[in-house]
Amino acid sequence: MLGHRELSGEDYAAMLRRRVWWIVVPALIAPLIGYLISLKLPNRFTSQTLVLVEQPKVPDSFVKPVVGEDLNERLATMKEQILSRTRLQPIIERFGLFKEENVPVEEAVELMRKAVVVSPVKADFGWREEHQGVPGFYISFSDSDARRAQQVCAEITSMFMEENLHVREQRAQGTTDFLKKQLEEAKAKLDEQDAKLAEFQKKYIGTLPGQEQSNFNMLQTLNTQLDATTQALSRLQQDRTYLETMLNQQVASWKSSQTTNSSPDTLEQQLAAAQSQLLSLESKYTDTHPDVIKAKANIAMLKKKIEDQEQAPPPDPSKPIPTNRSEPAAIQQMRAQLRSMDLSIQEKTKAQARLQKDIGLYQSRIELTPGVEEQYKALTRDYQTALNFYNDLLNKKNQSEMATDLERRQQGEQFRVMDPPNLPEKPSFPNRPLFAAGGLGSGLIIGLGIALMMELKDRAIRTERDIEHFLELPTLALMPVLGAENGNGDKQRRPGQPSVGRFWNRRGAAKDKKSRQAVGA
Repeated sequence: MLGHRELSGEDYAAMLRRRVWWIVVPALIAPLIGYLISLKLPNRFTSQTLVLVEQPKVPDSFVKPVVGEDLNERLATMKEQILSRTRLQPIIERFGLFKEENVPVEEAVELMRKAVVVSPVKADFGWREEHQGVPGFYISFSDSDARRAQQVCAEITSMFMEENLHVREQRAQGTTDFLKKQLEEAKAKLDEQDAKLAEFQKKYIGTLPGQEQSNFNMLQTLNTQLDATTQALSRLQQDRTYLETMLNQQVASWKSSQTTNSSPDTLEQQLAAAQSQLLSLESKYTDTHPDVIKAKANIAMLKKKIEDQEQAPPPDPSKPIPTNRSEPAAIQQMRAQLRSMDLSIQEKTKAQARLQKDIGLYQSRIELTPGVEEQYKALTRDYQTALNFYNDLLNKKNQSEMATDLERRQQGEQFRVMDPPNLPEKPSFPNRPLFAAGGLGSGLIIGLGIALMMELKDRAIRTERDIEHFLELPTLALMPVLGAENGNGDKQRRPGQPSVGRFWNRRGAAKDKKSRQAVGA
């Protein structure tokens, strides 16, 4: 009847009443079968331990850890390493695992991998936000023997802890070695840049950036000195011209006096000339000037000669007085002053040339400064980059060395066993209540399936709506069926219970024999 027309809730309830035993019987038998199957399966005991992740004893702000990998990724890597054949085969041989099954080594290793379960501990939001990881993980191992499961679980847990220490120390040491090598290369590059910078500074000394103001100041000072030297040279040349003129006059006067009077100049005349010359020099120079000092010494010498002449005995008139053919002291003094002036002029001329040369040097430095500054900036930029890279590597190397020492002292992130592997009292597999519940569910599904298939094969018409659906005519009357069970398996109806017997349409004529058989007449 199912599928002939749209069914209501009453139809479904009627079907359920008709097929209730086909549903109940499998639902009662299937749990019993599931429980009996669980009794036949071998027991598996699971030993479990809880390993917590202990944070470093030194805060990250003081020593930054070099192992920044997430714990989940690290656990996955360690699991693959620990559950490798080289690690598991000694454990299988030591504890005699899977001897009852008599399986080869490769299959035993695969079975043990499936028996080992590593699952992280679910952490709340606060832990993840602060530590960026999981607070710990569980390690469990299942075996047919409870004591052996506990021992193997403890062995695997110790392997995880040792592997964590080894991996962290190895990565920290590897990071330190890598940074040391990089630091050596960075130092070589920094030394090379330093040598280039020193050679450049040596080559362009005086024209480097930052020396422009000192060059300008030095140029102004040299110009001032050159002006002073030029003025002094001009005065010396004027004084020499004047002194040369005076000398020529003195020589001419002396020569004329030699022709008219053969007697030499007296010491008094020489002293007067020297005093006149001293007055002329003092009007031009200070008392510390060499010419003034020399003139004063000449005057003192003449005065001494006059004193010596006065103390000497008078000359013998019988002897002839010798004539003095040498130049007077005043003329000699002028010639000495003239030579001194020539030396001063030579010195001033040399000083003037030297100052002009220095001025040209500083002017060329000032002109070269822009080009040198551009080259110097490029060179210092490369040097500063190399220096910053070197300092950064040095800082990282120092931090890595501290982190490596921290790992060696086992003061970094460590695994701590919170709950040691337990000795299981009850088998974790098979779970007999679960098997019974599964059998119950399977029995219900099987019973419902059988009932559904029976309803799909059932073509009987039982209700007035079935008649109207198939004949498409209104039903005038229903006659209950009395007596024993009919051929379709319908039981005898109680008095007053509606049932379909013969029916008539509006014309009052009965349907043909095939229709009467279809309605169970």
